[in-house]
Amino acid sequence: MRKWAIPSALLLLLLLLLSTIPDQGRKLHANAEESGDSDDELADPPREAESISRKTLRSNAEKFEFQAEVSRLMDIIINSLYSNKDIFLRELISNASDALDKIRFLSLTNKEILGEGDNTKLEILIKLDKEKKILSIRDRGIGMTKEDLIKNLGTIAKSGTSAFVEKMQTGGDLNLIGQFGVGFYSVYLVADYVEVLSKHNDDIQYVWESKADGSFAISEDTWNEPLGRGTEIRLHLRDEAKEYLEEDKLKELVKKYSQFINFPIYLWASKEVDVEVPSDEDESTESSEEEESSETTSSEDEETEEEGADKKPKTKTVKETTYEWEVLNDMKAIWLRNPKEVTDEEYSKFYHTLAKDFGDEKPLAWSHFTAEGDVEFKALLFVPPKAPHDLYESYYNSNKSNLKLYVRRVFISDEFDELLPKYLSFLKGLVDSDTLPLNVSREMLQQHSSLKTIKKKLIRKALDMIRKIADEDPDEFSNKDKTDDEKSSENDEKKGQYAKFWNEFGKSIKLGIIEDATNRNRLAKLLRFESTKSEGKLASLDEYISRMKPGQKDIFYITGTSKEQLEKSPFLERLTKKNYEVIFFTDPVDEYLMQYLMDYEDKKFQNVSKEGLKLGKDSKLKDLKESFKELTDWWKNALSSENVDSVKISNRLDNTPCVVVTSKYGWSANMEKIMQSQTLSDASKQAYMRGKRVLEINPRHPIIKELRDKVAKDSEDESVKQTARLIYQTALMESGFTLNDPKSSPRASTSLCRRASTSALTQPLRRKTTQRKPRPKRRTQPQRGPMPILQTRRLNILLKRTNCRLFKSCFCRFEPFRFFP
Repeated sequence: MRKWAIPSALLLLLLLLLSTIPDQGRKLHANAEESGDSDDELADPPREAESISRKTLRSNAEKFEFQAEVSRLMDIIINSLYSNKDIFLRELISNASDALDKIRFLSLTNKEILGEGDNTKLEILIKLDKEKKILSIRDRGIGMTKEDLIKNLGTIAKSGTSAFVEKMQTGGDLNLIGQFGVGFYSVYLVADYVEVLSKHNDDIQYVWESKADGSFAISEDTWNEPLGRGTEIRLHLRDEAKEYLEEDKLKELVKKYSQFINFPIYLWASKEVDVEVPSDEDESTESSEEEESSETTSSEDEETEEEGADKKPKTKTVKETTYEWEVLNDMKAIWLRNPKEVTDEEYSKFYHTLAKDFGDEKPLAWSHFTAEGDVEFKALLFVPPKAPHDLYESYYNSNKSNLKLYVRRVFISDEFDELLPKYLSFLKGLVDSDTLPLNVSREMLQQHSSLKTIKKKLIRKALDMIRKIADEDPDEFSNKDKTDDEKSSENDEKKGQYAKFWNEFGKSIKLGIIEDATNRNRLAKLLRFESTKSEGKLASLDEYISRMKPGQKDIFYITGTSKEQLEKSPFLERLTKKNYEVIFFTDPVDEYLMQYLMDYEDKKFQNVSKEGLKLGKDSKLKDLKESFKELTDWWKNALSSENVDSVKISNRLDNTPCVVVTSKYGWSANMEKIMQSQTLSDASKQAYMRGKRVLEINPRHPIIKELRDKVAKDSEDESVKQTARLIYQTALMESGFTLNDPKSSPRASTSLCRRASTSALTQPLRRKTTQRKPRPKRRTQPQRGPMPILQTRRLNILLKRTNCRLFKSCFCRFEPFRFFP
């Protein structure tokens, strides 16, 4: 018996030591069982506590360097003085929601992908540990493989990374990080060490960890509890971020940013409850003695009844803290509610959640409606206050869509081009249909006949919503009655809203006119532009028509690079003098737009820089054509090598000698510049589309009259040919064209100036014979410079005789001694 004494004692000692070790995980589990919930996945097991508390990368981990753009982004975030650090939680919840959307979509065609038990619960779980300063966000979404962890969280920068870094370096708002697809890195606003545990159905469980030091590590996770499927992000908070360990703070943030997430969000929340526990014997004895001393009399009947009554155990009520999962977003899907019951503030909050746009600005407009008939669906559309940074990048090659498709409240996809055309891809919103089949692949769904009906109704509602912005904007109407003015003063928020919309999304409306022939006229009503009479404000085609002159049949416009350049165009001279309004189109896409928009409200569009401009009949035109016939025929032959089809008398000029116009269906000067700037432009096609040019001359201009006389006198004079060529080159530049040989014009100017100056100096001075009053003698001054006074006087006479502005401007740039050595 003695030999067993020592082992028994040791065994007793070990059991005693084990009983004193605290196991917080088991306590939490016990409390969860008492509250009726068995979800204990996030309870920290003892075996992981030591590794986490060290905040060191595990030795068996494979280490990687962050991609350069990601490192720059993290440096900006870590060193940021940005005060609103709350955004990290909304970004993590948004990412968790996306992961849940993906797994739910895959489960439509393969129900086994969800697994069994708790894995079938599509939810987001938030848990905090105040002692270790750890905040955990867990989802049961699709999870990430090792390759996904490397790709998404470190080495391969997404397209938005560079754009966001550039935005921040130019004073951008960190609050918009989610719009660039890099919202995960906002965790470093509050954490100095981050762990990402993830399990994908096609891979084992891995852990990604980083201390934000320019590198990260990935290793097989063998020490944490199995996730089953999904991702858990553990943030080791900084000392200055302790406020995010408070339950009330987390509840406030979820309500503010993530109230309309489509999956339940649970918080492992503490709760104090009243519990009846047995009272101690000493306490019960003392209390009974006090009661006996306080009673002075008691009846015998009462004593008898008390003795006969069954003795009940004495208890007391105490406060006890328990933990349970508390749902934080129990609001019904907003698009399922009656639009009359939803407030503007709720619409605005839902937009920010849906679009991941958490700026201060409200959406410009929204449309909430239900479609009934053969295809039934509910839809909610928003017009964002600002255009995305990459709205027009790879416009025709990308599958960008900001419209989410739900089928019977189940998210299907946000990459359906079949729901909205590309030119409306800037709209945010969702569609929830009960007509579309649920358990089919995305490819089959794209070919479903109901999508065409849905698309048609969505386009109509979208255009009505945009038109409503204009209808409610007081700045859109120049002629309003008093009642309208009073109404507009009551709603100043809508003032200038359409101008704001046009500045952000006007190009999309123009692209819609090009692409959508069915709705072209409706889109044309949304066009805005500046004109010669708009006084710096935007005008519509309806306003232009209301200001047209009696008998005017065409809508006049001109294209160019800027309003300032177009205002000085010689093509506007006669139009302005006759009080015609001309539209300014200064966007490169306008050239393509006007190839499709041929008329509006039975009014044809006429480019004033092309052939076909009609400004009424000129009674003298026939005589002028006959008078200048010799000049026009001669000039056409002289410019045969310049691709000039004809030389005509013009009725569009006033102060300019001549201009160059293009054929009605050829490229304008502005279009030629646009096509020449294209990297992959085809030179042969450009030569074909450029078309023939027409030189229109102003028969009332002195230069043209003088050239006619010289041609009539000696058409073979080389100086006359050179002068005509120089006038044509000047007209090309004034009309917006570029010279094929830019150096030829200065050479011709110099040669002409030399010839003109030499001719003037060799001619004797002609003095009038009229008697003049004798002048008082001047004091002789010494000659200055190499030119004699007589020669200077002759040059002055030459300049007075010469009416050509171009000749004067060219000649006066040369110093006199260059011509007279």
